[in-house]
Amino acid sequence: MSKLSRREFVYMMAVLGAAPVFANSHTRMTDTSKKIEDYYKLKPFGNARFIHMTDSHAQLLPVYFREPSVNLGFYGNLGKPPHIVGEKFLDYYGIKGNKRLEYAFSCVNFEEHAKVMGKTGGFAQIKTVVDFLRDSFGKDKTLFLDGGDTWQGSATSLWTRGKDMVGALNLLGVDICVGHWEFTYTAEEVLANVKELKAEFLAQNVFVKEDALMNDAPVFDEDTGHAFKPYTIKQMGNARVAIIGQAFPYTTIANPQRFIPDWTFGIYDDTMQELVDKIRTEEKPDAVIVLSHNGFDTDKKMAEVCTGIDFIMGGHTHDGVPEAVPVKNPKGTTYVCNAGSNGKFLNVLDLDIQNGKIKDFKFTLLPIFSDLVPENKEMKKYIEDVRLPYLKELTRPIATTEETLFRRGNFNGSWDQIICDALMEVKDAQISLSPGFRWGTSVMKGQTITFDDLMTQTAMTYPETYVRDIKGSDLKDILEDVADNLFNEDPFYQQGGDMVRTGGISYKIDPKAKMGSRISDIVLTKTGEKLDASKAYRVSGWSTVGSKADGEPVWETVETYLKNIKNISNLKVDTPDIVGVKGNPGII
Repeated sequence: MSKLSRREFVYMMAVLGAAPVFANSHTRMTDTSKKIEDYYKLKPFGNARFIHMTDSHAQLLPVYFREPSVNLGFYGNLGKPPHIVGEKFLDYYGIKGNKRLEYAFSCVNFEEHAKVMGKTGGFAQIKTVVDFLRDSFGKDKTLFLDGGDTWQGSATSLWTRGKDMVGALNLLGVDICVGHWEFTYTAEEVLANVKELKAEFLAQNVFVKEDALMNDAPVFDEDTGHAFKPYTIKQMGNARVAIIGQAFPYTTIANPQRFIPDWTFGIYDDTMQELVDKIRTEEKPDAVIVLSHNGFDTDKKMAEVCTGIDFIMGGHTHDGVPEAVPVKNPKGTTYVCNAGSNGKFLNVLDLDIQNGKIKDFKFTLLPIFSDLVPENKEMKKYIEDVRLPYLKELTRPIATTEETLFRRGNFNGSWDQIICDALMEVKDAQISLSPGFRWGTSVMKGQTITFDDLMTQTAMTYPETYVRDIKGSDLKDILEDVADNLFNEDPFYQQGGDMVRTGGISYKIDPKAKMGSRISDIVLTKTGEKLDASKAYRVSGWSTVGSKADGEPVWETVETYLKNIKNISNLKVDTPDIVGVKGNPGII
């Protein structure tokens, strides 16, 4: 981060950190219209502004969201953002002891802070902040970027096939989008939604297969095979900038190919370099920005191997990083950014462009404190109208909880454990497996769990459950495969998500070991019996990527379980024994 950008971060955090903390919801501001400028006005700088959000996962309303207590980094990423959590994160950025900032950026004192400060995000609040940032800087000099994972993650997004979020993005005034979970609808639905988007939907790394082209499959460019427009050129006042789209490169590995059979995905760093060179030579822009859904570590490696990119505005890994991280490459420096998830943050990147290049920049990660921001009336009405046909089902109570329920971290969260326990109990299984999804909001202890809350953990297009007999050796292979995906030394081989969540077993994991040697000492927790490689076990799970399973949607399984137990208390979360992490700042 440049010296100027660091000063702005300290200034902005001081301003937001000074915001009042209210004793309870009844004493929060009822009229904050005069406060938006106090807390969200940035000092004038530069002549081109980018506002960036990512991974909102269809959360139109404000949410509780607990930051991770485990986000391990190794090798070149040891001790570097975003692989720093808790108190160590606060120390690293010099914001320890400030209640507002503790709550925004870490899991420290989460329950206490949530009780007095309430929820974060919300599209009605985001629109208020975006409109203020855009109007105060100049609409003609501002671009609003959405980094993907926007059309999925709620009941209404599933039931409307993402159309509720397309309408919300249009109302927000988003200019450019990329995708990942967007591609878990059918290709026809994706293309229909893209057509309805007022924003440009970009992807330099999504191609139509040759045989599909022969059968007249829809394509953006028949010569290159691009399924979508790869880049765009925008005039921002006196500045001319290029924005390149990078979709999640492993979509058809991490998610079902069957929904989008004609499309191929990849990192394609070589074609990225060719495209950057072409743009630099032919378009001669003042700046080149990549809007990416690679994930933070993958973006950092892309910044190392590709030259000519000024900034990568990234997503996928849900990391709220309060700086633009500089990455050296053979021809200069590329800065990598990430804007968290669930509408909790907005990135603001201000560029000072002079004489055809970036002279300096100012970067700020803004937390969206819902209690400080008045709702935009038009967006509020839109959200109410979207939810109204489903409101009775969404607000239906299912159970209560004496535990804070969350999902986010390299291993099981409490929400994950409930899903795993439900799969074992309802399906009469010895072991359960649940994907290491990062999406999902938090429910505070003392709250009633509604169907809406349950769907924030399970709403997706391939939710079917299964029960299978799986050999012990195959179970170990599954754990090894996912561990390699998560902890591979090369970020280009990290194919999305966290460690598979497990129920009914405990195990030891050495993240730095070689493929096939990370997992050991797998034990059945109920009996203490060591897993037998040659023995078959009854295993339940959901979210099959290769083919559709034949069981009911997982939310039905979990609802049955929750209705039976009625109240969650004394929840035991199955956490593996992690080897080699002593002193690692990515774990509390």
